[in-house]
Amino acid sequence: KSSKREWKPLEEHSCTDVPWLLLFILFCIGMGFICGFSIATGAAARLLSGYDSYGNICGQKNVKVDGIVNSGLDLTHKKYVFFLDPCNIDLVHQRIKSLALCVSACPRKELKTLADIQKFAETNGSTLCSYELQPSEYTTDPRATKLCPKYPVPESAPIPFFHRCAPVNISCYAKFAEALITFVSDSSVLHRLISGVMTSKEIIMGLCLLSLVLSMILMVIIRYISRVLVWILTILVILGSLGGTGVLWWLYAKQRISASAVETQIAKDNLQALLIYAISATVFMVVLFLIMLIMRKRVALTIALFHVAGKVFIHLPLLVFQPFWTFFVLMLFWTYWITVLLFLGTTGNPVANEEGFVEFRMVGPLKYMWWYHVVGLIWISEFILACQQMTVAGAVVTYYFTREKRNLPFTPILASVNRLVCYHLGTVAKGSFIITLVKIPRMILMYIHTQLKGKENACARCMLKACICCLWCLEKCLTYLNQVRFSICKFYVRADNIHIFPECMPAINTVGDFMLFLGKVLIVCSTGLAGIMLLNYQRDYTIWVLPLIIVCLFAFLVAHCFLSIYEMVVDVLFLCFAIDTKYNDGSPGREFYMDKVLM
Repeated sequence: KSSKREWKPLEEHSCTDVPWLLLFILFCIGMGFICGFSIATGAAARLLSGYDSYGNICGQKNVKVDGIVNSGLDLTHKKYVFFLDPCNIDLVHQRIKSLALCVSACPRKELKTLADIQKFAETNGSTLCSYELQPSEYTTDPRATKLCPKYPVPESAPIPFFHRCAPVNISCYAKFAEALITFVSDSSVLHRLISGVMTSKEIIMGLCLLSLVLSMILMVIIRYISRVLVWILTILVILGSLGGTGVLWWLYAKQRISASAVETQIAKDNLQALLIYAISATVFMVVLFLIMLIMRKRVALTIALFHVAGKVFIHLPLLVFQPFWTFFVLMLFWTYWITVLLFLGTTGNPVANEEGFVEFRMVGPLKYMWWYHVVGLIWISEFILACQQMTVAGAVVTYYFTREKRNLPFTPILASVNRLVCYHLGTVAKGSFIITLVKIPRMILMYIHTQLKGKENACARCMLKACICCLWCLEKCLTYLNQVRFSICKFYVRADNIHIFPECMPAINTVGDFMLFLGKVLIVCSTGLAGIMLLNYQRDYTIWVLPLIIVCLFAFLVAHCFLSIYEMVVDVLFLCFAIDTKYNDGSPGREFYMDKVLM
């Protein structure tokens, strides 16, 4: 009797890894303490209302800071932060290096002279020069060149909820963007890229919507024609790769002929981009064909798993919505995390810097709180993703090991969530912490590699990249083993009984994942091809390298969000199949649970 129950789903659950759950709860309490500390020290008010260079919070009465002139002012009617030189950005510390003041209103039109600034102050009651200057002195006092904004003063508007006057023309921040985009050595190239994105923004939004629609259509197709899906995907990807590569070479040849007549920088950039795209597409197509040729013999069981996965989605339609719930929870957590991080950036005690202005700095052990906060970002994000894996695994296991599908629970997804919350949160916390332990060293090495870029020798650079690559591989292996562990929690088998898998599991699992990867490639190729055809009409006045990259990246992310659930279902089904074949042989008393297609 005990041997029969080894492979059945757990009927009487018990809590797993309780110490890890307690550790995770204590860690979350620590995260809450950081948030409470930053709010209690006034960081929230400084972040939301803004503060000037003298430590005054805009829109309220302030307390005098010892040794700082112009501090302790009553700025009740001055609710917006205005930077005298908003385009003077410190690339090292990534902040605006300018005198900041609290003003009554942001300049909604460009002010070209001191007389215009004086007129704006007299008309709107908003003084844009330092507090010690009166509006009547703007054009007569020699100090106005240092204490008034650098003109022409760009048109600006307040940022919603944060009360900062920001220039309406974002080209002001091109220098900052140039520092982030390291491959751009010529600022004129960056300006053309930004203008290309701004000119094509309607096309970009439309193509992103197209990728979303295509992903949903593919999910519906997978659900109803999964038996022939593998061959359909294979044929479509072959045709799409051939067609996309052919179109790119055709456009390159066509534009090369026309470019000889029209010599413009934009035409040259587009021609070079087309050549790079065409070569990349050709290499990708050849590699794809070789992989498909190697894996063609492992397709039979993959087709059967896809067919059963289609039935799973028919019986468990709520599985389709799992990415939405997970994405929604992640967005809430990331919003909270970024908010607290901004709080930490403005918390601390007021200290005068070398220029005589006020900065807020934390001293002692408290200045390392942001490290704790970063670890929290990784651990809790992995915890949320692991909860989704455990929920999906529980629902699929329940489906597989229910002989009569009409006897399934009314909502297997909610039943799986209930089991997760009541019994297995400790296991999820433990698994996500293991991933965190691998991610942190990899992030540290990536940070060191970025900081030493151009300074280290070739050997050190090679070793750093090798370590980063090895940690990335280890992280992926542990992520997969975590998913297996979450599924095994549903069985009367121990996690060390990993020998239940047949020898063909890596190959079969790779084929299934590869077929779903082909689905992602199909969506990216379709969206990218539509983007090429649409953006081609703007080639004479718009450089569309960056818009096309943005569209393709978004299409891949959307396709991955949808198809990752299907990928997870196939993986769990194969695990169930492996356990079923290990402990059952189809004889009386040891009947298979599997679908007839799998038999």
